[in-house]
Amino acid sequence: MYFSLEHLHYRSWNISNNPLTHIYEDQFDMFVNLQSLSIEDVDIPNISIQMFRSLSNLSHIYFKKFEYCGYSPNVRSCKPKTDGISTFENLLANIILRVFVWVVAFIICFGNISVICLRSCIASENQHHTMAIISLCCADCLMGVYLFFIGAFDIKYCGEYNRHAQLWMESLQCQLIGCLAMLSTEVSVMLLTYMTLEKYLCIVFPFHNYRAGRKQTLCYLIFIWVLGFIIAVIPFWDKQTFGNYYGRNGVCFPLHSDEMEKPGARCYSTGIFLGLNLFAFVIIVFSYTSMFYSVQKTAKTARQFVYNKEVSIAKRFFFIVFTDAMCWTPIFLLKILSLLQVEIAGTIVLWVVIFILPINSALNPILYTITTSSFQERLKLCLKAKCKQTGLRETSQKVFEVYQNPSPPP
Repeated sequence: MYFSLEHLHYRSWNISNNPLTHIYEDQFDMFVNLQSLSIEDVDIPNISIQMFRSLSNLSHIYFKKFEYCGYSPNVRSCKPKTDGISTFENLLANIILRVFVWVVAFIICFGNISVICLRSCIASENQHHTMAIISLCCADCLMGVYLFFIGAFDIKYCGEYNRHAQLWMESLQCQLIGCLAMLSTEVSVMLLTYMTLEKYLCIVFPFHNYRAGRKQTLCYLIFIWVLGFIIAVIPFWDKQTFGNYYGRNGVCFPLHSDEMEKPGARCYSTGIFLGLNLFAFVIIVFSYTSMFYSVQKTAKTARQFVYNKEVSIAKRFFFIVFTDAMCWTPIFLLKILSLLQVEIAGTIVLWVVIFILPINSALNPILYTITTSSFQERLKLCLKAKCKQTGLRETSQKVFEVYQNPSPPP
């Protein structure tokens, strides 16, 4: 592109709708008097902060994409003002989501920590299952921690997010909390699959001799956590292949692909969400369908009370599969659409990350612990035993007081 000497004194300059294929880092260095710059409809794949550093008087800039605004942190006004995830002022674009990120985080952490405490205090006949449930609660709790961090940084950058946007997305904090969310998601998916297969073998093949012992269960759980950790940290190993994998948006979660994403990162993300997670979802749906069929077949010749039990099992299975489908189907669709380069509003991505992705983390304590009849029975027995102990202590105390202070003879 040719620039005449006259251009150097311009205060406002519009070069939108030009067939530009490349903008050099020093392209605007001579335009120190420029106050308004419009480069709408121009893709800048090599954009950097250095491009606009010399424009000290620049107050208004107009880009094609909101994410470019982070590379001009000193301007007073940048358009577009939002990508649906973040705005020029705030990390989280929607005031409702800015409030509910804290609500969802609290529900997840409170529910899972409560189950961990209850499961640890109440003795269970199936210790291996309890170990898996506690492990699942720990994984789900990490999702709550991730949401707390997003809420905290949203407050930190409130009113001036664009000044810190690029530094935030490239920061170690963003990378670590994105890694934390990925670890939580993948470990939770793999643990649910493991627990489903274990239940599937017990119900569909009740007479087989294989039962995982304590050591085997512990080995499975450790393997799942190690595998989840490896999946989460692989993008840190090779920046050339993955680029800024977790820093593609303000919420630091690699759910949505765009044309600026590196091919290696896109392939890896697709392999995780449409490979591993979709495969796990299919296994869970198939296993619970087979379990329901097996229970129904067994109960055909049984009496009414068995039929009632079958109905309750069917309801439970339905809610487990339904919540999994409610959580993962939108994510699968979102990933497929982004790969097909269908334009997806950032607001949808934000709702998915804040509300839909954490659904399982919030509901797993209810589905796998609080609503189970075996846990409720053990809790009742535990409470009765506590009440009896309390009653015995009070009676003993009263008898002791009588002996210590005998009533005077008449």
